[in-house]
Amino acid sequence: MPSSKALAAAMASHVGADTGPVVEFGPGTGIITKAILAHGVAPENLTLFEMNPSFAANLHDRFAGVKIHVSGAQEAPDLMPATVGAVVSGLPLLSMPSWLRRDIVAAAFKIMRPEGVFIQFTYGQKMPLSAEGLDALGLQATKAQKVWRNLPPAQVYLLRRADV
Repeated sequence: MPSSKALAAAMASHVGADTGPVVEFGPGTGIITKAILAHGVAPENLTLFEMNPSFAANLHDRFAGVKIHVSGAQEAPDLMPATVGAVVSGLPLLSMPSWLRRDIVAAAFKIMRPEGVFIQFTYGQKMPLSAEGLDALGLQATKAQKVWRNLPPAQVYLLRRADV
């Protein structure tokens, strides 16, 4: 099921015109993409990583000026400079093996500026990375919004470098 408009708005509330380049991992149907653009991120400042070619083609048709990579999020460091202000992730990290979760989050921080933020939601009761996983990557996580107007309800987390 796609994310609700309320969850998309909660995710996008952490970015805007002053964020600089923004990357979205796993845009799927584009509901969060639409909210990111509505929050002032210019299309030329938004890059999407979508593995599904059909979703990528649909996103290309709907969002002119947005750059789209038909590849996995973990490939981002090979395709982007380290100038990104935020990574917004709609990926179902809790359904992935822990090593892949760490690889994806590590890739996000390789393309972000030191003060960058990784924005992730989850339907689960816990953060998608364990405390050990966060420590290994030098990150800290904070809970942002709980979005009740989503099926199921979702929790938005913000991950940042612990030393910044």
